[in-house]
Amino acid sequence: MKAEIISIGTEILLGEIVNTNAQYIAKELVDLGIDVYHQSVVGDNEARLNEAYSVAFQRSDVIITTGGLGPTKDDLTKEVAAKFLNRKLFLHEESLKSIENYFNKRGLIVNEGNRKQAYFPEEAIILHNPNGTAPACIIEERNKKLILLPGPPREMVPLFENEVIPYLKKYQEKVFAFKVLNICGIGEGHMEEKIMDIVDNQTNPTVAPYAKSHGLTLRIAASGATKEEAEKLIVPLEKQIRDILGDNIYGEGDITLESTVAELLIKNKFTIATAESCTGGLLSGRLINYPGISSVFMEGVVTYSNNSKERLLGVKTETLDEYGAVSEQVAMEMAEGVAKLASTNIGISVTGVAGPDGGTKEKPVGLVYIGLYLNGNVTYKKLNLNGNRNRIRNMVTTSALDFLRREIITYNI
Repeated sequence: MKAEIISIGTEILLGEIVNTNAQYIAKELVDLGIDVYHQSVVGDNEARLNEAYSVAFQRSDVIITTGGLGPTKDDLTKEVAAKFLNRKLFLHEESLKSIENYFNKRGLIVNEGNRKQAYFPEEAIILHNPNGTAPACIIEERNKKLILLPGPPREMVPLFENEVIPYLKKYQEKVFAFKVLNICGIGEGHMEEKIMDIVDNQTNPTVAPYAKSHGLTLRIAASGATKEEAEKLIVPLEKQIRDILGDNIYGEGDITLESTVAELLIKNKFTIATAESCTGGLLSGRLINYPGISSVFMEGVVTYSNNSKERLLGVKTETLDEYGAVSEQVAMEMAEGVAKLASTNIGISVTGVAGPDGGTKEKPVGLVYIGLYLNGNVTYKKLNLNGNRNRIRNMVTTSALDFLRREIITYNI
């Protein structure tokens, strides 16, 4: 089945609220094996909403709307749907009673706008909304399914999970299985080159790359008569991808890079301390996201000035004078210095030019050095990054975590 999502609300068009509903629904539909080919946003306008319905019914099998089920005059989703499908509106007594109970418990009076929420197009399947006053509904028309959901996520999400998913599962012809591989330390284009033969020859299972803020993901999807059959189809393709990408794959599913690194530290009983300049604590913050990191994370310092690098980390004055704060030499002395300061197995440091000012021809904005001390061995990594200040700082923390991950793996070989 082909699906389409229509988000209704002028406030979305104006950017006053973020449209998280479409993102949520699209991800859930993928898990059901339903392809989402189109998404649109429509203001609270009868003519434009009618046009959106017309286009959607021509090209999609499942049309899901969110918003426009409220008590005000500009909440028109059901009313326009009834006109478009040439169906009369009827009063659903059970929904009205539910709305009345909702208001009575709060000592409020039900007005005509609230009563309007209990009217639905004829033959609609009514979906009770326990988290608000706007019931949802499903309308079946010429093998098409029009699903009208409320806009507030706290109402929409439970309705989708408890009512819509079971309804759509009845129309599934196959069962789907998925595996998500998380990747870091390789560019999207380079990764695609490595797996191009797989992408070009995919049938079932399929593989799709996605770029995210903290790295890349590959989503492997397979279909079969049973879940077990679909999962078995994934196994050889996953092995093929792992053989090609190797240590660039750091985890599966929802696991984050910092979780992977934290688990490696805990497993190896490696204590760690951080010393940061341009990232200003972001690296230690990423590590501290992991519950239980306190068993290995000992200390984090922000040594922004040269004086603090000397005073706290023991960076030599002559090193700073000869090479400057943004250099491999200073990065390595920072890493070793913080490890000695905290008496840890590992010290990791960051020093660089995050911008927008401070860059020179020799040391431009985006030049960053990561230093790493691991049980007596000191090394570094040089980065040349592009983007604004925040993007550079965030990319540095991801690179630092990945650098640390790979060095721990190499150390154990």
